[in-house]
Amino acid sequence: MADDDSSVEKNGAGEKQDTGEKKGALHEVATAEAMVQLAIALPAACLIGWLGGAALDRHFHTGWIGLAGIALGAVAGFVQIIRTATRYMKRSG
Repeated sequence: MADDDSSVEKNGAGEKQDTGEKKGALHEVATAEAMVQLAIALPAACLIGWLGGAALDRHFHTGWIGLAGIALGAVAGFVQIIRTATRYMKRSG
């Protein structure tokens, strides 16, 4: 299989040189995936926390555990957003 790396070019002696370009379409797909992950992290975490809290509310006959689940889900969602954004900033910077 041939090298498909668009950021590497061969010079006159056949040695590879880095041209500094990104990897093209694959890099764009990875960037889009990171942005979708950022958009989904908070609502998904809140939903999971709410569902778990609602199940515990029914089991223990209370009314506050669902709210605590939403709060814990929101915290977990924000942590995931910060981790993903930090990882993306390191890669692109």
